[in-house]
Amino acid sequence: MAASKEDQRELDRIAKICVNIAYVIHKKLGPGLLESAYLRIFLHELRKAGLKAATEVAVPLIWDGEDMGTAYRADLIVEGKLVIELKAVDNHPKLFARQLQTYLKLLDYRLGLVISFGLETIAKGTERVANNF
Repeated sequence: MAASKEDQRELDRIAKICVNIAYVIHKKLGPGLLESAYLRIFLHELRKAGLKAATEVAVPLIWDGEDMGTAYRADLIVEGKLVIELKAVDNHPKLFARQLQTYLKLLDYRLGLVISFGLETIAKGTERVANNF
């Protein structure tokens, strides 16, 4: 089911805040840290911005009506609506977007962001991924 216009606006608002946070972190620290360091800082900044976020969230795998257990762990889920997959690599393969697309389907979420701090600019390292959005 597609997101309502109100849901879309709220997701866009949250995504914009997240991209801005990524920009500030990247501008101050640049590439070169481990993904775990960026994750901790990102979580701190999200909370400072008044957003609720959870890390390493279990993504269940349901197959043929049966729970197959935890399939993946999402790096961040913001406000229970937006999935963020953080990376610290110096390339941005399409695999990350496909991985996030699967998370969105499994969670029945509408929007996610792949953010890689390993590239020279955060704009080159950010990809928006939608699922019925």
